[in-house]
Amino acid sequence: MAQDIDVVSGDVLDLSLRIHRDLGPGLLESVYETVLAGKLAAAGYKVDRQKPIDIFFEDMRFDAAFRIDLLVDDRLLVEIKSVERLNAAHGKQLLTYLRLTRQSVGLVINFGGATLKEGVRRIVNDHKPSASPRLRVNR
Repeated sequence: MAQDIDVVSGDVLDLSLRIHRDLGPGLLESVYETVLAGKLAAAGYKVDRQKPIDIFFEDMRFDAAFRIDLLVDDRLLVEIKSVERLNAAHGKQLLTYLRLTRQSVGLVINFGGATLKEGVRRIVNDHKPSASPRLRVNR
């Protein structure tokens, strides 16, 4: 039985906090992506890394138009960042990915800051909101 999306995202965040605490900020996004994917797989999740996504635009198909950093259990998109501070464009990028893949929930996780807490955004696309309003991009 598939776990509730909030349980899945909670597990992703718990592991991300541990990884950030143990490795610290300042590594490349690919390092955090690799470690998080490995820890999620070890916890029993299906994880796709750098999953290519085809898009259709004006009756044309564009293969591998973009890549999702992590797709957990075929339904939670995770966008990994390693920057000093998240900005609005990061949330908009993930919201676009959610719309184009017809998925409902994603996380932007920034491992670049001093603490991970300020570097997490939960993005919802036509999903019944269950997170606090300050964590949602599209209100």
